[in-house]
Amino acid sequence: MYHFQEMPKQTAAFGIALPPRSPRLPAYRWLYESLRAGILGDRLRPGLRLPSTRDLAVQYGLARGTIVNAFEQLKSEGYIDGSVGSGTYVSKVLPEKLLQVASKQAARPATRGNRPAAVSDYGRRTKLFGGYENRPIHAFRANLPALDLFPIALWTKLAMRRLRRISTRQLMGCDPLGYQPLRQAIADYLSVSRGVRCVPEQVAIVSGVQEALDLAARLLVQPGDQVCVEDPGYPGAALAFQAFGAKILAAGVDEQGIKLPPPRSQNVRLIYVTPGHQFPLGTTMSLARRLELLEWAKKSPAVVFEDDYDSEYRYSGRPIPALQGLDKSQSVLYAGSFSKVLFPALRLGYVVVPAGLVHYFEAMQSLTVRHVPLLEQLVLTDFITEGHFARHVRRMREVYAERLSVLLEEARSRLAGLLEISPVEAGLQTAAWLCGGIDAESAAIAAAKRNVDVTPLGRYSRGTLAREGLQLGFAALDVKEIRRGVRELARALVTA
Repeated sequence: MYHFQEMPKQTAAFGIALPPRSPRLPAYRWLYESLRAGILGDRLRPGLRLPSTRDLAVQYGLARGTIVNAFEQLKSEGYIDGSVGSGTYVSKVLPEKLLQVASKQAARPATRGNRPAAVSDYGRRTKLFGGYENRPIHAFRANLPALDLFPIALWTKLAMRRLRRISTRQLMGCDPLGYQPLRQAIADYLSVSRGVRCVPEQVAIVSGVQEALDLAARLLVQPGDQVCVEDPGYPGAALAFQAFGAKILAAGVDEQGIKLPPPRSQNVRLIYVTPGHQFPLGTTMSLARRLELLEWAKKSPAVVFEDDYDSEYRYSGRPIPALQGLDKSQSVLYAGSFSKVLFPALRLGYVVVPAGLVHYFEAMQSLTVRHVPLLEQLVLTDFITEGHFARHVRRMREVYAERLSVLLEEARSRLAGLLEISPVEAGLQTAAWLCGGIDAESAAIAAAKRNVDVTPLGRYSRGTLAREGLQLGFAALDVKEIRRGVRELARALVTA
């Protein structure tokens, strides 16, 4: 309870029934919390002049420094104010009231009469691109690895070790292109596994392929330039290029890969391809088509953007080298991501940049993100250099091959005459073609009612596909869920 008496010079001498102090709680903190509770409880009213620190020290038998520390804390948080010679007062407007006002203002809906923001052409062209949804994983959720099999305990151990040993220099950050040891580790890995020819200085660490696409558009595309993309293809690429004013030239895809336009027939500035595992059809670009594409790029002013998003997982045949490794004219930007190999929340990827463009990439990184988060780069470096990454990829390749085999076997027995799954040699998902005139959108709706998640292939096309089909993911699903999914999908297709 608080008791106030009138004193000379309008100073209030008061006694406070302070609660018992825990031995672990410093005296200044104990006094601070008691005074703050009195202010918030309206027992010490706004504008009230407080006794001097000297008077309070005598009254409560505390060191004056303890009183000063408590007052300084209250003053820094806005509960009291004042200065030497003028006294100390309870603030007339408390921090909590300011927060309440800000919250109410923020919640107020915009009205039609508000002045519209002056949005740039780039801003008006930018479209929202959906990401991963935090919903339960059912058959046949695509574009996800087996998250339940990721060695999270090992990753945590590596992260804690790095945190314990982190240096002041590392706390300051790193170069715009990324942590040098990670760039070295990625260059070594790509050289062995994908036949990529590069030095660490050409490797730029980015938050993922989507950022790499944005950087490529900034660097290479002027408004009105044409960008060639696969059709059907990855929608995030076309959206990134369109935001910078590019005109999209959709090129069809056959069993060998993208169908190339005649050289010099179009003002194509950039061509985007997924040769390792075409998205979403799953085909692998043939060696002949790769060589044809490189020759096409050599004879035109275009740069090739090679998105090698999940080529680590190949289940049959010998791996075909990356386009970048076959390129002799420095016309390929090679990009990859760890979100499909490890887990989506790890926003780390890489771009192998032609030597002549490295300086420009570095300058753009320095003006935008500065660099991607360093701690994740440190942990990933250890994960790769200590052999954990290679072991994880080998293990997942075996798991995914088994899950793909189960999917194909179940489909043959339960989906015959309803759905034909395309032969697939790599990746986390595959395409399947509907039979008997079944509509893909109707099939997706019917499947969703049975907790089966499929995506119509037409959603990835800028036109109309010659045949209705679905995208089926298998990597994130255990064998039991795959079997359930096939069984329920068969029932859904019958009613679609």
